[in-house]
Amino acid sequence: MVDGTLAASVVFLLSVAALWLGAELFVTNAARIARRFGLSELVVGLTVVALGTSAPEVAVSVDAALVGTGDIAVANVVGSNLFNIGIVLGGIAAAVGVRSSRQMVRRDGAVMVGSTVLVLLFLLDLRLTRLEGAVLLLAFAGYLAWLFLRPVDGVESNGGTETVGVRAAVLLLTGLGVIVGGAHFLVESAVAIARAGGLSEWVIGETVVAVGTSTPEVVASVAAARKGMGDIAAGNLIGSNVFNALFILGIASTLTPLQVVDTAIGTTTWLLGLSVLAAVLLGTRGQLGRLEGAALVAINLTRWILDLL
Repeated sequence: MVDGTLAASVVFLLSVAALWLGAELFVTNAARIARRFGLSELVVGLTVVALGTSAPEVAVSVDAALVGTGDIAVANVVGSNLFNIGIVLGGIAAAVGVRSSRQMVRRDGAVMVGSTVLVLLFLLDLRLTRLEGAVLLLAFAGYLAWLFLRPVDGVESNGGTETVGVRAAVLLLTGLGVIVGGAHFLVESAVAIARAGGLSEWVIGETVVAVGTSTPEVVASVAAARKGMGDIAAGNLIGSNVFNALFILGIASTLTPLQVVDTAIGTTTWLLGLSVLAAVLLGTRGQLGRLEGAALVAINLTRWILDLL
């Protein structure tokens, strides 16, 4: 744990800078490798980028589960998913707008909403059992199989004409390493700052820890949006939310049953409503305008304020 508020603040800022650098390397080289193998930006966003940027959530939630802090393990996932939709997707839309495939949102957005419903149902008794964790993992395995086996509409392979060697793979892994390392120190410093303010484990997990572990999604999605890769940006966030809900909570609760406070029900219900709203807006229009983006941000901030009161 990082000691000292001043030291923690310095580490926090340095970690954010490291995450920006790592995300630039990761997104750029992931796209290059995707083109080499004829994959669409959408599939890259839903798999390589989404799974890679969720690595901090995996580490934090599994560690929290093993040391007996179920609130942090679950709150990290629920809070990260809220942050991804409300702040990241909403923030990008409010700044520059977001365009994505309506068909993608209707399919993968529906999976995101469905996974949130499943988690909410399992949390109604304020715990996640090993059996429920196994169900979540099976659902995630089914989603991955469907994702890779389904036809990709409107995407043509380039036949591997772009030469991508070891350098691109090394840079991609380097970027991922910087992201994970930066996120670790960001969470350490952020938790130190938050605990100095006397916050509960659930609030710490849902806000500070969730924001810290979601920073890779922020930088990866913003970097993709800046490069005009709208499907990678949206696909990364949707894929990350599915991965967080099904895989991370699945693996954590399979290792050890998780107990949560009753606040988990209200926060997860809020997440479900926000997910449905984002999926409907993107699925019907294929884009999020600045007004819709600002609304998503406002909804997320409202939830934070309610939890802090």
